[in-house]
Amino acid sequence: MTTIAVLGSGSWGTAVAMLLAQKPNHRVRLWAANPTTAAALLDRRENVRQLPGVPIPESIEITSEPADATRDAEVWFVAIPTKYLRRTLQLLAPHASVATPVVSLVKGLELSTFLRPTQIIADVLGTSRVAVLSGPSHAEEVARGLPTSLVAASTDAELASQVQRIAGGERMRVYTNDDLIGVELAGALKNVLGVAAGICDGLKYGDNSKAALLTRGLVEMQRFGVMNGASPETFFGMAGIGDLIATCFSQHGRNRRIGERLAQGETIDAIGDGPMVAEGVTTAKAVYERSQHVGLDMPILSGVYKVLYEGLSPLVAVQALLGRPQRCEKGKE
Repeated sequence: MTTIAVLGSGSWGTAVAMLLAQKPNHRVRLWAANPTTAAALLDRRENVRQLPGVPIPESIEITSEPADATRDAEVWFVAIPTKYLRRTLQLLAPHASVATPVVSLVKGLELSTFLRPTQIIADVLGTSRVAVLSGPSHAEEVARGLPTSLVAASTDAELASQVQRIAGGERMRVYTNDDLIGVELAGALKNVLGVAAGICDGLKYGDNSKAALLTRGLVEMQRFGVMNGASPETFFGMAGIGDLIATCFSQHGRNRRIGERLAQGETIDAIGDGPMVAEGVTTAKAVYERSQHVGLDMPILSGVYKVLYEGLSPLVAVQALLGRPQRCEKGKE
């Protein structure tokens, strides 16, 4: 029997707990930071706000006590939004062990430090046994058992294979990858492009425009990733183009919905976070500041930042992109 702690009871944490609990040799505990949330999940056996209509199996233990959630756990899966990750992990740190592997399910970047989620985990918990599980994975579909494919990445090949064995199953195909940096950056950057795709949808520019936007956006993702030590091939895998497609075309894409609402005239302050955190909003700022610091030209991702933080009209942002000088597709810009 493998005991697994899933830390974070949002839509993705709940969905992953359900996925892992499908195996009879798994004992799964789901931890909610808020005792009220844990009580509601226990009472209803359903994540009413984020995954309505999907019952949580009785086999999943639910708690708000860090000690209970992590006791004897052989692996931790962390599903806490980036902007809450550091301070929430500090609650869990007293129960951590350097020998216990920690798998990040988080897709973002810390604004003040530009650290990736696994770096934050290593920093707070003091462990080097870290991995990330990423790819096209809307919680609404995974929780209902719809098939998909993810990638488990770690610099530790044995750990990546362990995560593959734990998470893989009849309806979940998991690949391994040693490019931890690339998989994490791809997962973060695609959320910013999700906002851009939503702007395209909100302006009703059609499929051709959206396809062109995402093609050039993928070039920017890869360019940024390589500059930060990622392998270029990673961006054509599950964590890159796979997750990008899911985020930018799905009705479930929260970042896409934000972009759509921005294009329809709402402000980011008026939109707010909602019941689910849209990582692309904070990531856009982190990526813009980083790219400006090193002088990297990223017109699409920079345009999203200016819409979110400088009040630039989405229509003007698109017009600025279209007005850029024509150039060779194989060029660096």
